[in-house]
Amino acid sequence: MNINTKYKLLSSHSIPTLGYGVYQTPASTTESVVLHAFKQGYRHIDSARVYRNEQPCADAIRKSGIPRSEIFFTSKVPPRSMGYEATKAAIESSFTQTGLEYIDLYLIHAPYGGKVAREGTWRALVEAQKAGRVRSLGASNYGVHHLEELEAYIKELEARDGKGKGGEISVGQWELHPWLTRPDIVAWCRERGVVVEAYCPLVRGERFGEESLQRLAKVYGKTPAQVLLRWSLQKG
Repeated sequence: MNINTKYKLLSSHSIPTLGYGVYQTPASTTESVVLHAFKQGYRHIDSARVYRNEQPCADAIRKSGIPRSEIFFTSKVPPRSMGYEATKAAIESSFTQTGLEYIDLYLIHAPYGGKVAREGTWRALVEAQKAGRVRSLGASNYGVHHLEELEAYIKELEARDGKGKGGEISVGQWELHPWLTRPDIVAWCRERGVVVEAYCPLVRGERFGEESLQRLAKVYGKTPAQVLLRWSLQKG
């Protein structure tokens, strides 16, 4: 496994194992740090509408000289844009700001707004996928009950529109690390072939001083950050 390793998604597309997230990265510096990430070998950039830095991410993609087909770009529906019409507008804003022809992965950022709004958001995402503007879909910060609600809605759409017409949950994204393992969510995803994506795998550096982590780092001659990344990678 290396920085170029990929996982196959239910959508039939592939996602790089390692991604570079730009949460809390100021728009003024995003382009330069993303270009630096590309130079280090990253090919997956994780942004979101609420990060307010989609445009400089796209600018970096264009300026990198790397073929667009080799870069995986993620964005997310903001919590305040839940619901069919609001999500359609959010998706359109992503394309207006980035100028990209397609977005590789569009996630629902969080399960806000209630059942009707969540379902409307998913329907808007499925339409964007059908139109070829978004390649893969998923959800972030969903609980198992939210995932089951979405799974039921996908079956409802398929019953109405035909098999494969309800979209698929290709990726689920959560904060995951040794101190927050979420076994119920991980098991749910594994049973269905949903790729589990971890954010904050380094725990924001807050656990680097933990005795157990320090001990492992010393045994293997690695930094605490390297040990934590290894944990995530071995968990798949």
